[in-house]
Amino acid sequence: MEQTQIEGIAERIIFRSPETGYTVLELITEEDEIVCVGNLPSVSKGENLKLTGSFTTHATYGEQFKVEFFEATIPSDALSMERYLGSGAIKGIGQALATRIVKKFGADTKRILEEEPERLSEIKGISESKARDIAEQTAGKKDLRDAMLFLAKYGINGKIAVKIYEHYHESLYEVIRENPYRMADEVRGIGFRTADEIAERVGIKADSEFRIKSGILYVLTLASGSGNTYLPKDKLYSELLLLLRMDIQRSYFDTLIDNLKTEWRIREMEPDRIYLSYYYRLEDKCADMLLALDRAVSGEDDLNVKIDIDNSLKNMSLEERQVDAIESAAKKGVSVLTGGPGTGKTTAINGMIRFLIGRGEEVLLAAPTGRAAKRMTEATGYEAKTIHRMLEVHGISDDTDEGAERINDGMFERNSDNPLEADVIIIDEMSMVDISVFYALLSAIPEGTRLVLVGDINQLPSVGPGNVLKDIINSDCFTVTRLEKIFRQAAESDIVMNAHKINRGEEIELSNKSRDFFFLERKDAAYVMAAVWKLVAEKLPKYVDASISDIQVMSPMKKGALGTMKLNDDLQMALNPPLRDKNQFEFADGKIFRVGDKVMQTRNDYKAEWEIRGKYGIPKERGLGVFNGDTGVITGIDDTIRTISVMFDENKIVEYPFSDLDELELAYAITIHKSQGSEYPAVIIPLIGGPRMLLNRNLLYTAVTRAKKCVVLVGSKEAFLSMINNEDTRIRYSGLKDKILSRKKIFDDIKRD
Repeated sequence: MEQTQIEGIAERIIFRSPETGYTVLELITEEDEIVCVGNLPSVSKGENLKLTGSFTTHATYGEQFKVEFFEATIPSDALSMERYLGSGAIKGIGQALATRIVKKFGADTKRILEEEPERLSEIKGISESKARDIAEQTAGKKDLRDAMLFLAKYGINGKIAVKIYEHYHESLYEVIRENPYRMADEVRGIGFRTADEIAERVGIKADSEFRIKSGILYVLTLASGSGNTYLPKDKLYSELLLLLRMDIQRSYFDTLIDNLKTEWRIREMEPDRIYLSYYYRLEDKCADMLLALDRAVSGEDDLNVKIDIDNSLKNMSLEERQVDAIESAAKKGVSVLTGGPGTGKTTAINGMIRFLIGRGEEVLLAAPTGRAAKRMTEATGYEAKTIHRMLEVHGISDDTDEGAERINDGMFERNSDNPLEADVIIIDEMSMVDISVFYALLSAIPEGTRLVLVGDINQLPSVGPGNVLKDIINSDCFTVTRLEKIFRQAAESDIVMNAHKINRGEEIELSNKSRDFFFLERKDAAYVMAAVWKLVAEKLPKYVDASISDIQVMSPMKKGALGTMKLNDDLQMALNPPLRDKNQFEFADGKIFRVGDKVMQTRNDYKAEWEIRGKYGIPKERGLGVFNGDTGVITGIDDTIRTISVMFDENKIVEYPFSDLDELELAYAITIHKSQGSEYPAVIIPLIGGPRMLLNRNLLYTAVTRAKKCVVLVGSKEAFLSMINNEDTRIRYSGLKDKILSRKKIFDDIKRD
C-alpha cells in the first residue's frame, strides 16, 4: 500500500490505551479534519505532528489514516505555540496562562521551554516549583519522542517501542547498542527473535556470547511453552544450532552452559538435564511438599475405617476399588484416584465427600477451569471452585516473556503464610494442572491436611509445563487407586465404550447405528464444512436438547482447511452473520468480533476485572481473573468508549478495551487441547487429514470423552482410524517423578540412620 505523509495539529484525543499506546485522534490539517489511528503513546492534544501511513476505510468508522510512523515537534511559531500550550498538553497550563507565556516570550517560547524553563517563573502565576514541573514535563515528552525516533531507526515502532522506553528510559540507548538481548529476558513481549533482529541492525556479531546465551534461554523457554520443564543437553544443543543457523563448537556451548549456571539462570540435573532455574525450583519444591504432606498423616486402623465406610455408605452401591479410594482419602496424606470414562470416579468422589463430612471434616473441592469446577459442583451437590479462586487470586503476577507464565507466592492470598483451612482437599481433572499451578496449590496446603488428586492419565497433559499427574503416579511413592471396571449404565453408551477402545488401540465401528456416536463420511473439506454447519445449526440442538452455543466443534489443529481458524470464519458467517443493527469490531487484519459471537480467552489474565450484574445492570459481585480456555458470548460493543462486553460462565461480565482483544478468539470451533476439563452436550470432530504428529490416539480419546450425549465424526474414515493406530505422542520432558524418588530416598536414609 502506498505510503502518504500528512501534517497537522492534534485537535482531540478520541481514545488511547494506556497499556499499548494505541490511539485514535483527530488531526487538523490546512485542508481537512482527519481521524488517525495507530500507536501514538506520547502524542498530546495541541502537538504538531508529521504522520506517515495510508488511508483506509473502516466498515464502521469510515475513512481513517493508519499511522505507521510519526514525528511530534513542539511548534515554533507563536500562534501554534499558544495553541499547543493552551490545549492541556502540559498539566498546569491553561489557555489564559498560555497566552501570557507567548505574549512574554513570543517566537522564542519553544527555546525557553527547552533550554531555559526556569525563566517561566517570570510570568505571573508561575512559581519556581511550577516552572520546574513544566520543565520536567517538557523534557519527559522530548525524551520519549527522541527515544521513539531512535528506536524507529532499528525498525522498532509502536507498542514494542513504548515497552522498551518504559522499562529502560534513558539507559535504552546503552542496552540497544551493547546488548539488545537483555530485552528478551527483561521486557515482557520482546522475545529472542525481536532482539536478534535489532542486534543484527546494530551490528552485533552472530557468534556473540550475548547472542548464544540468549539463544539457549530462548530454546528452553520455547520448550516450556510446549510443556517441558527441561531439555536433555544434546537436544538443547541441536535446537540451538537450528535456531541460530550457525555452527557452534560443542566445547564453547558447554562453557556457556556453565556460565549460565554460575549466573543461576539455568540449573542442571543429572544426567544432562538442563532447566530454566524457575522450573527446577518448582519441581524441587513440589517434590518436597508432596512428601511432607504424605508423611504428616499417620493413618488409621484399616479395619476401623473400612467398617466406618460400610456403615456410613451402605445405601451407596460401591465397587471395591471405589471403597479403597474413599479409605485412602480418609487415611493418607496424599492419594490419587484415576480412571477412564464410566469407571465411577464421580461416584467415588461423592462417597468421599459424604463419608468425610459425616465424620465432621471440612472438605474443599476444586478443579483447574471454571467449566470443570461447574461440572464438579453439579455432580456432587457441593460447591467446587477453580484452583485460582480457591487460592484467592488477586492479580499480581510475575510476568515473563514468550508465554512462559510464572506463578509466585505474591499472586495468591492463600499461600504458606495464609494457608487453606480444610481437613481434605479434592482436586478433579488433575491431568490439566501444570507445575506452576501445582506449586501454588501445594504452597497453600498445611501439613496435616490431606490431598486427593483425581484425573484420567490418558487425557492430554496440561497446556503448561510439566506432567504432574503422570509423574506422581509413576513415582510409586503415593497411594494410587485405579478404577477399571465400566459400570452397566456407562456400558450402554457408545461414547464410553468407543473411548476405551480408542485408548486400547482397537478399531471402532464407524457407522450411524449408534444412538450417541455417529460418523458422516465426507471426502472434501467444503462438504465437511457444510455437514458441520447443518449439524450445529439444525440437527444436534434438537437431538441433545441444547442450544446452538452448547454444540462444540473441535479440531486437532489451528491451520488448514479444517483448522479452527477457517472453521471459525465459516461458522461465524453461518451462525452469526452481519446485520445492520448488530454491532461489530473489525481488526486491521480482517478479523471480526460481532455481538452474539462465541469467544474464548486465550491466556490467563489475573488482573482482568469481572462483575455479576443484578437488576437494572447494577453490579452485585466483583472479582479478578479470566483464564485461558474460559468461553463466553459477546453481549455488547460500545464504539464510543471502544470496549467489548463478554459474558462468561456464572454470568461474569468482562469489559475488554479494543486494544486488548488479542486475548480473545472466536470459539465456535476450538482445538482439542483447549477442550480439556470441559464437557459439552454434543461434540463434532471434522477431519480429512493432517500432520501425523497432531493426529494421535491420545488426542482423539480426549476429544471423544468431552461429549456428554453425542459425538459426530465428520470426514475421512482413514484419517480417524489412523489416529487410533498412531500411539506416538510428543515426548514431554519433566523431572518431577525423579525429584520425588530422590527426595524420598534421602528421607528414607535419614529415617534409617
